[in-house]
Amino acid sequence: MDKRDLSTIFRERLKLLLTRSDLNQSAFATAVGIDRSALSQLLSGASTRLPRAETLLNIAAEFKVSLDWLLGLSHDEGVTGEIRESLEIEEAPDGFDRTLLAKWHAEAAGTKIRYVPAGIPDLLRTEALVDYEAGIANKSREAQAGETQYRIDYNRRPETDMEVCMPRHTLEIFARGLGVWDRFPEDERRKQLLHMATLLDDLYPTFRLFLYDGRMRYSIPYTIFGPYRAAIYVGDMYLVLSATQPIRTLTSHFDNLIRAADVNAHEAASFTQKLAGISFPSGSV
Repeated sequence: MDKRDLSTIFRERLKLLLTRSDLNQSAFATAVGIDRSALSQLLSGASTRLPRAETLLNIAAEFKVSLDWLLGLSHDEGVTGEIRESLEIEEAPDGFDRTLLAKWHAEAAGTKIRYVPAGIPDLLRTEALVDYEAGIANKSREAQAGETQYRIDYNRRPETDMEVCMPRHTLEIFARGLGVWDRFPEDERRKQLLHMATLLDDLYPTFRLFLYDGRMRYSIPYTIFGPYRAAIYVGDMYLVLSATQPIRTLTSHFDNLIRAADVNAHEAASFTQKLAGISFPSGSV
C-alpha cells in the first residue's frame, strides 16, 4: 500500500472516531495525548506522515479499536488482546547497517525469512535502478546501495533460507516502463531484468522468488524473520509484531501466496530473462 493511501485511510478513520466520540477537537486531542494543532494537522491531510507510535497506541486504546483497522490493514475494528503489548513502530532511517533491520536479519540466520517486497526486491536492483529510485523517493543513494549489498551478502551465506513472493505484474509493469519507472530508460530496464535473472540463478536455492497473479491475490509488503518477529512496511516506518499469533497469521498468509504462485522459484530466472526480451519503450502498451 502506498504511504499516501495509508495516510488517507488513517485520516478517514480518525475522522470517524472523532464523529463517534461526540467530543470537540480539543477534548479528543486531550484524550489521546496530543495538542489540538497536532490533531488538526492529522485531520487536514497536509502531510502523509503518520503520528508517533505512542499516539497510534493511545488512539487505539482510548476508542477500543485495533491498530490494524486504524491503519487500514483490516476491516475488523475489534482489538486483539496482545496487539498493544507486542507492537512497535520503527522509523526507516538511512544507513541500513545501523538499523534494526540488519539486526533482525542476523538474528534470524538459520531460520526461514519470508519477504513480500514493495517493489523490485532490494538485493536484485542494479546500481542504475538504485540511483533512480533514490532520486524519486528523495532518499540517500549510498544508504540504498548499502542495503542492496548487505542483502546480497546475506543471501550468499550457506545458512540462509529466504523466500520472496510478489505480484507478477510488478515485473511486467517494470519491463514496459510504466508507473514509477516511466522515466527509467529502456536499456537500463533490460539490464535490470538480466541482472535479476543472473542473481536469481546464482542465489538459488537459498533465495527463492515466487510470482503470483496480482489480480487474484493482494498483499501489503512485509518481512517475517523466522519465528521471532514480523515487520510490516508502511512507507517510512515499520510496524513490528513480536507476538506468536500475529506472526503465525502472516506466515499462513505468505504460504497462501506461495500456493497461488504461477511462476515458481525454479522458473523465476527464466521468466525474468524472457521479460528482458519483450521490454517496451516507456509509455507503450
